Amino acid sequence: MDKQQFLAEYQDVFKEPGKDVFFSPGRINVIGEHTDYNGGHVFPCAISIGTYGVYGPREDTTVAVYSANSAQEEDSKIITFDINDTEPQSAKDEKWVNYFKGMLVYLKQRGFKIDHGFNLYIHGFLPYGSGLSSSASIEMLMGNILKDEFNLDIDEIELVKLGQKTENDFVGLNSGIMDQFAVGMGKENNAIYLDCNTLEYKYLPLELGDYEIVIMSTNKNHSLAGSKYNERVQECEEAVKRLNKKLDINKLGELDSDTFDQYTYLINDDTLIRRARHAVSENERTKKAIDAMKKGDLEELGRLINASHISLKYDYEVTGKELDTLAENAWDQPGCLGARMVGGGFAGSAIAIVKKSEADHFKENVGKIYRDKIGYDASFYDAEVVDGPHKL
Repeated sequence: MDKQQFLAEYQDVFKEPGKDVFFSPGRINVIGEHTDYNGGHVFPCAISIGTYGVYGPREDTTVAVYSANSAQEEDSKIITFDINDTEPQSAKDEKWVNYFKGMLVYLKQRGFKIDHGFNLYIHGFLPYGSGLSSSASIEMLMGNILKDEFNLDIDEIELVKLGQKTENDFVGLNSGIMDQFAVGMGKENNAIYLDCNTLEYKYLPLELGDYEIVIMSTNKNHSLAGSKYNERVQECEEAVKRLNKKLDINKLGELDSDTFDQYTYLINDDTLIRRARHAVSENERTKKAIDAMKKGDLEELGRLINASHISLKYDYEVTGKELDTLAENAWDQPGCLGARMVGGGFAGSAIAIVKKSEADHFKENVGKIYRDKIGYDASFYDAEVVDGPHKL
């Protein structure tokens, strides 16, 4: 995207020149879904679709935020708050600002000097509710803008932790750290193999040869903060509590399937057993997927990705007819190695690993089936794997 275009858009809104333009990516997760808050492994990467922000300093203590994405709405407006205000925005049409405000509040609480206000113009290209982590993209955008403009001495992993804290405590979604980590620590052409329990990580080249990752958006809006996401977190915590009658564990990610099978009698509840089984088996699938990547066995990787979707559908129950229609019809297409939902679920997006030469036919075929079954169009994206947030 053109830097000058964003500066011009900023000037249209704030009637003065902007100073700097920043970009923060979205993310996809190749495999390892709903394992992060369960202390398991994930394998995400940052993608070239993301959020742009234009910063301009002010001499007072007001922060003024405007989103181009709300410009189509009649009540589109500049939202303001004071840099010393620590309360979340409560008005329904202002709650999206909390992803920015929380980062500012927690950086100031950590003792960092942010001593004047600023204008912020936001233009996001991640479809809202797409499951490509627009929230983490925004949090890490704000963290990196503040770090750069106020010369804050903080490393990216600390910003990642504050991003998760913003999501958990300021917004109210009990998510794990994967989204912020994938966005903040993104590296071009690499995915991140992350242990969410220890935050140990390594970069692995995402070498797919003749294949590419196609992102498939259901175009059905969802809000994780208002979904059953927190319910899933609580169900897994209850399963751990019951397992702790005999086992000394903090998270489900500490178990292998054999141990889990032997101790399911402690849980003794159909729903809780299925929730926990997904967390345990998905963690193992992620480890196997890494081995498959290292061996260059893309067919095994594809099968593991398919198995992930089945587990998310039947054990974790977070897919729904839109995501199932995309993933399950992707499996039937020539040149598709695997497909599954990504993100929190309950709508959002899916990914497929598709032979480059078949990609156009793939999108056409799956798109037609989706339109016939669901009644409106899905969207398809080819995203490059990119670096984390940076100034343009």
